[in-house]
Amino acid sequence: MFEDHSIVNQVNGEPLPAGCVGVRVRVRVTGCPSRRWSRDLGAHLVGELAGHTAVGHLRLNVNDIVQGDQIVLEGVERCEAQALAHALRRAVDAVNKATRGGAKPHANMTQREADAVARELAGGLL
Repeated sequence: MFEDHSIVNQVNGEPLPAGCVGVRVRVRVTGCPSRRWSRDLGAHLVGELAGHTAVGHLRLNVNDIVQGDQIVLEGVERCEAQALAHALRRAVDAVNKATRGGAKPHANMTQREADAVARELAGGLL
């Protein structure tokens, strides 16, 4: 299914409770992205930020990164803003590009392999 959303020039910051670092930033997007688009955006953004030293306090709720017509990021610090903006733009572009094909994104492993990893983790917990 084709789905394409763009960042709208409407970004708002909200202070967080005392003791928290950074601000909550709400970035408006066109339309109301689907749950799949939102989940894929979260995954792409995590990939963009992996190993990035400027996102120490950023908290991403990957399952709910898009709320209605807004991308919601918490713990954004001023020193991170530019790097995060570039990463977010690349992540949105990547998700849009991936959905243009209409095919379900390829998984990094089979369900059987994922289940084996989960069993191994469970064995270490019990």
